[in-house]
Amino acid sequence: MNAFSVPPRGTKYIVSSTSRHAAQQMHKLVPFSPRDVVQPCRPGKPLIVTCQSAMQLTVPKTVTAPRQVPVKSIALEPVVVQEATTAYGKPLRGSPTPLGATYNKEMGAINFALQSSGAAAVKLVLFTEADLTDGKSTYEITLDPVYNKTGDVWHIALPGCDSVLLYGYRVSGPNQDQNKQPGTAGHKFDNTQVIIDPYAKAILSRRRYGELGPKHLDYTSSNVLGLAETWPQAGAFLPKPQDEEFDWEGDRPLELPMEDSVIYEMHVRGFTAHPSSGVQAPGTYLGLIEKLDYLKSLGVNAIELLPTFEFNELEYYTPIPGSPTGEHRFNFWGYSTVNFFCPMARYSYAIASGADGSALQQEFKLLVREAHKRGIEVILDVVFNHTAEGNEMGPTLSFRGLDNRVYYMLAPLGEYYNYSGCGNTMNCNHPTVRKFIVDCLRYWVTEYHVDGFRFDLASIMTRAHSAWHPTIPSAIPGSPPTALHSGGAIVDEAGIMTDGAGVPTGTPLSDPPLVAAISEDPVLRNVKLIAEAWDCDGLYQVGAFPHYGGRWSEWNGGFRDTVRQFLKGTEGPWAGNFASALCGSPNIYANTQPAETDWWANNAGHRWRGNRNPTASINFVSAHDGFTLADLVAYNDKHNEANGENNRDGESHNLSWNCGHEGQTDRIDVNRLRQRQMRNFSCALLLAHGVPMIQMGDEFGHSKAGNNNTYCHDSALNWVDWQQVQQDEQGFARFVRRLITFRHRHPELRRTTYVNDNDIQWHGEAAFTPDWSDSSRLVAYTLKKHTPNGGGLYVAFNTGHLPKVVELPQWPGRAWQAVIDTSKLAPFDILIPDEHLAPEEAKQSQLAASMWTGSGYYSLLPWSCCVLESVPETEVAALRARTKDGQAVAVTAAKAGGPTKPTGEQQQAQRAAKRAASPGSLMQEIRASKAATLLSEPETA
Repeated sequence: MNAFSVPPRGTKYIVSSTSRHAAQQMHKLVPFSPRDVVQPCRPGKPLIVTCQSAMQLTVPKTVTAPRQVPVKSIALEPVVVQEATTAYGKPLRGSPTPLGATYNKEMGAINFALQSSGAAAVKLVLFTEADLTDGKSTYEITLDPVYNKTGDVWHIALPGCDSVLLYGYRVSGPNQDQNKQPGTAGHKFDNTQVIIDPYAKAILSRRRYGELGPKHLDYTSSNVLGLAETWPQAGAFLPKPQDEEFDWEGDRPLELPMEDSVIYEMHVRGFTAHPSSGVQAPGTYLGLIEKLDYLKSLGVNAIELLPTFEFNELEYYTPIPGSPTGEHRFNFWGYSTVNFFCPMARYSYAIASGADGSALQQEFKLLVREAHKRGIEVILDVVFNHTAEGNEMGPTLSFRGLDNRVYYMLAPLGEYYNYSGCGNTMNCNHPTVRKFIVDCLRYWVTEYHVDGFRFDLASIMTRAHSAWHPTIPSAIPGSPPTALHSGGAIVDEAGIMTDGAGVPTGTPLSDPPLVAAISEDPVLRNVKLIAEAWDCDGLYQVGAFPHYGGRWSEWNGGFRDTVRQFLKGTEGPWAGNFASALCGSPNIYANTQPAETDWWANNAGHRWRGNRNPTASINFVSAHDGFTLADLVAYNDKHNEANGENNRDGESHNLSWNCGHEGQTDRIDVNRLRQRQMRNFSCALLLAHGVPMIQMGDEFGHSKAGNNNTYCHDSALNWVDWQQVQQDEQGFARFVRRLITFRHRHPELRRTTYVNDNDIQWHGEAAFTPDWSDSSRLVAYTLKKHTPNGGGLYVAFNTGHLPKVVELPQWPGRAWQAVIDTSKLAPFDILIPDEHLAPEEAKQSQLAASMWTGSGYYSLLPWSCCVLESVPETEVAALRARTKDGQAVAVTAAKAGGPTKPTGEQQQAQRAAKRAASPGSLMQEIRASKAATLLSEPETA
């Protein structure tokens, strides 16, 4: 028998006067003797209890674990006030987990669970598609606040529910715009709206991209659901009892090393919407699948999809002033999320064809599976910094009507913080929102097999959240809420909103809980995490984003700006900065000492500064929100008149150069220089250490006519022109493909550590004599290949207006062989054999260049780049001997009257003549002239 001793005789217990009941209950635990004295006390005086005896007490036996009450037994309890219909059986209590709508096989029912910390009442709303289109509900089921609520989670289960229905919720509660009582600030409940479940997995509002909602509805009427033709009522698809399992065919995450990645930033619709795409399902996930082989041939192994979470492309739908074609504004890019778990429905061929949410999900899964088959990873551009609900003037779609205080960063009077520049800011580090975001990322990884995420305005995820005291309704109907501070904002002594622990809302945190949770989550352990490490309120964290042991890479805006400055020949410290950019930006990611102007890295972010590797840097020279590569070399200024905002929108600081003429021109010299500069930018991007990212269309020279902010155009401005891809008149698309091939073949370009003096040597016009002055326009270096066979690369950029002859360093037993020269016409700009350049042609061109390299020099034209490869001297000698032997045989055969095989130069001339005959070529005259010259020249030994 187990026993314990009561306190010794005479022990006194001090019990507050507010706990008399507790003192009385002690008699049940400790049997007082008749002599025990319980002194009465006055209010505010402690009650003294004296124990006058000591005795042994028997401890009752307990089981090792409490009895478990099956969830099913609770969830199956019927809701008394609800009755069955033809669409579902008698509603059950349901389960608080998991959140969202899920089919529970044990219950034989669809379980609905919705979390809201301040809701007073909830109705589950069901629609047929016909009623949804007509703006009316089909069924509305009231959830009982006693039986259908556990904590902050409202739940209900519907057995035998017809899965063709769609669902949403009406949520009632305080609203600061309608009731100014204490405790209402920050609340935005509106039961006139049917809102979307944040955990919904597929959504339907309209079936086709760009189509308006029903025009016959009076959206101003309280009897009509939906906000406007552009915002018709949306509903979420229900899960099916027997959803068809998707056949992944054994698909597994590719988990390609970050250093091997070549990322292609692209837009799902824009990739195939152009009539020239020739796909069966233009502008859809299925259309993208049809073009995956193109991406594989390009050589990219990761696609970064601009937002594919559900958004409303008609959010900005208004006529564009001054548009000659009557064009309307679209939300084309999609950085305005409506729901984070749903693939964008109107990118789906299945949805446009009348299918359900399951078909939408399978179409996206098919895209991922087929990309993986081709060795291409799928990275999603995600927007957790704001939503489509905007500021206080925006629509109530989901989060605002469910838990405005929780999901958004608010000031004490309910005003929205706007670190996103889009009207609201997600309250990312609030525990509920933090869990929501991690749940979302996990879902996309486990359900869709995606390989990574790029976080738009990721610095917002490091800011302290806003917090409120809970609102507890009064027991007396109509009375103010009764709770600590009546449910008001948690502020500091100065009245500033805080996170509940004294940190002012919006403060950048050194150890942000959300970023830590994502970084350390076991399910997300091997996915790629990329941060756009800044926000719209000036927080700039590039080089010191909280990376938790190097888990994160960052968009390196410094790389973009430095490359642009140096390649256009700007005076300043750009030669040295450019050299650092080519090495993976160690000044940003390896150096622990930030610049004096770097506020974040000199304060809370200092712990994250430095000690990283080159893969921390996502290198790019252009992206969706700025000039395309072709426009970067054709315009000094933005030309956004087509947006209808009088050219006031878009970035004015573009660091671009038009090469001598603003916009399109027929001048051959300008166009030749532009082609050269595009190749120079491509070389800087694809030869640099770090991870290169190419913008969709840049690989073939797509132009947006100088518009650097095409967010609102669903038109050829944002569509890939596949006819231009196929023609490749300037050979630029071929150049990019072969350059990517070159990067894949050379591991010294894909380093995981920074170079040291044993890996790299810097040069100027004289070998080993670099010029780092502000007037320098030449950066040259040799990069060693640490393999048993040795070797390496010589790379030089001349960004001045004068040609330069550079001295080459001499490596014993080796010779330099030309591979890339951006000053040469295609296909001789990159000497990698393919269907456009025969192996013999490539060798002949390399042999011709050996006139320079064999003498220890190379000639660089203005604004050009060259890449030479170190090969054994014997290889070059063998090439010369083979060429002489071939020429001798040809001469002998000619003398004997026999047929002769065309030489490399003649083959080159034939190809040049063929290309010169193609219509529309900007280089037609040059090519024709070159062809005629070559064909007229006699053969020489």
